[in-house]
Amino acid sequence: MKGIKELFDSYFSKRTLPYWCILAIDCLILLFSGIVVFWAFYRSNALLTYFWTLIRVMVIYIAVTIVFFRIFRTYAGILRYSSFVDLIRIGSAMACSFLVAFAIHYPLSWTSIHLFAHLTARALFIIYALATAIMWLERMVIKAFYDTYFRTGDATPVLIYGIRSGGIGLAKSIKGEKPMRFKLKGFISHDPSLRAKGTMLMGEPVFDVDDKLTEELRNRNIKAVLVAPGRIERFREDQALQDYILKSGAKIYFAQSTVEWDKDNPQGRPTLNEVRIEDLLPRDEIKLDLESVAKELSGKKVFISGSAGSIGAEIVRQVASFGPSEMMLVDSAETPQHDIRLMMRRDFPSVKASTVVASVSNTDRMEAIFNDFRPDYVFHAAAYKHVPMMEDNPSESVQNNVYGTKVLADLAVKYGVGKFVMISTDKAVNPTNVMGCSKRICEIYVQSLNKAEVEGKVKGRTQFVTTRFGNVLGSNGSVIPIFERQIKHGGPVTVTHPDIIRYFMLIPEACKLVLEAATKGEGGEIFVFDMGKPVKIADLARRMIELSGVPGMEIKYTGLREGEKLYEEVLDSKESTKPSFNDKIRIASVREYDYSVVSPQIDELISISHEYDDLKTVAAMKRLVPEFVSNQSRFSVLDQGAV
Repeated sequence: MKGIKELFDSYFSKRTLPYWCILAIDCLILLFSGIVVFWAFYRSNALLTYFWTLIRVMVIYIAVTIVFFRIFRTYAGILRYSSFVDLIRIGSAMACSFLVAFAIHYPLSWTSIHLFAHLTARALFIIYALATAIMWLERMVIKAFYDTYFRTGDATPVLIYGIRSGGIGLAKSIKGEKPMRFKLKGFISHDPSLRAKGTMLMGEPVFDVDDKLTEELRNRNIKAVLVAPGRIERFREDQALQDYILKSGAKIYFAQSTVEWDKDNPQGRPTLNEVRIEDLLPRDEIKLDLESVAKELSGKKVFISGSAGSIGAEIVRQVASFGPSEMMLVDSAETPQHDIRLMMRRDFPSVKASTVVASVSNTDRMEAIFNDFRPDYVFHAAAYKHVPMMEDNPSESVQNNVYGTKVLADLAVKYGVGKFVMISTDKAVNPTNVMGCSKRICEIYVQSLNKAEVEGKVKGRTQFVTTRFGNVLGSNGSVIPIFERQIKHGGPVTVTHPDIIRYFMLIPEACKLVLEAATKGEGGEIFVFDMGKPVKIADLARRMIELSGVPGMEIKYTGLREGEKLYEEVLDSKESTKPSFNDKIRIASVREYDYSVVSPQIDELISISHEYDDLKTVAAMKRLVPEFVSNQSRFSVLDQGAV
């Protein structure tokens, strides 16, 4: 019974027309074509006289054609998904059938079926040509009808940005999807040769990139724009095009790849990702020598502080991928650190990793860890980073950022660590806030310690490398998560100042640069990353609002916070850079400090911080970093000589 049911289902499926039905229809089309052509040549009287004889002749031709239908499997396709390939198969089968029919036509004319003598070669050719045309038309009509009235009911009307192979391939892919997600309504192109009004591609209009595009998108009810794979970088660079689309309320998708739909692979479909604000920021491709990084880190013991933070966690993931022999992960935040432990067990089970909850300023605990673990590499990402919080808590900034760095740096020398990598910030350049100044002091200490080693004033072999970069998208301190929450709750979106700008980089990109700088640095360098073009925060907020589909949400300006700059610098005005092993990494030429002078000053600063006198602590910081001039801060009085 089960076998009978399966056979019944295969031939009488409600979803598709059975193969034998398609074969029967095609045979009837050939028969119909023969009758029509015979009538056209010999009129009604002859048709009535020779009707049954004609049927017998056509049955012979149909039998020949069935053989080639079988060879070319013309009936195996699903009519509503017919493609150009299916039409080629039909044409090939009918051409071969005609040649065989023509070859047997005249020998059969001497048989008892005298009708063969009346059918000329031209009539025979027209019969097959007409039948082929009808079969083609049948499939195209069924496909068009199905696409129009069934597949596109809930499909999203879209335009495709890109008209070359990537765009065409993407268009074919979405038109053949099952079920159909997108309904193609046209293309967008910068190509000047297509600027003529009325240009069509695949039966759909091609739109130019100009100020009329927003109106066209709205009038045609376009809900999304799909960016072809080969046009993604150009799209990122074209802020005007992005604005035209976002103002219309349409969503944007990046196509990562295209998969030609095939009836044997009905699930084939392009990979389309809805863009986030990070995807729309213009940035150049970053090329890295990951082979040398892998060679350096493979089989090494790696210590990472701040392992649960946004930067530290990404460094953990990337280092783990290079196969270190063992990892020591330290962070004072218990819950995020627990998440890192679970991630390591899930994603890198073969890597031995210890997750420790501790503060880097806990000297005894760090000493015990270094004594037991003996790392080859130290990546120091632990730090307090929020500018307003550190303005309110300067003593904690010193004790965690400065003293924590000093503890790890001194232990690295004591226990013979090969490379010490400190993660710094662009806020350390001409600092205007406590946090930035604390990081500059950290830079000064590790660089002076490296210099003292080289000069033989301090016994050690550790190479100290500093990496300095700006904001990273998606980090815990980034404005993007804040904007997302504000948009989700209906606004307003708060921006401190209409002219404030920042540099941005993706976390994975920044961390890859850190690893390359770490493995190729020779000690004493401050590596500065090329952060690309600066981004106006107000523009970032506006684009996020438009991207969320709720244009018009209020942007509220709240004023600069304590210690905040309108713009960030990557280098001091007195500093310059020189090239390095990577175009995206430059080496800062900065003023060097003598360790014997700096070290006691930092010890004094740390001692003062334990008095918890904010003004006194910040005053000591300013003595160490004379370029530290407070901005929008209560500590500005120190710059005026009031204290």
